[in-house]
Amino acid sequence: MKKFLIVLEKTINGYSSFTPDLPGCIATGRTKKETEKNMYESIQFHIDGMKEEKIKLPKAHAESEVLVFN
Repeated sequence: MKKFLIVLEKTINGYSSFTPDLPGCIATGRTKKETEKNMYESIQFHIDGMKEEKIKLPKAHAESEVLVFN
């Protein structure tokens, strides 16, 4: 089992997302839930393609933190 951080961003028309550990792997959607579903499918497709091309999967290294400012 691999875990990948995804970043979700609110856009004018919905949401977009990407994962820092898989460059070029992106997804969009009208809702956050739809975007998460699309991103899951995008990551799976990306991984399947890497395996087919015999490209070693990268180790997940991205982390996130929320900082609060006054």
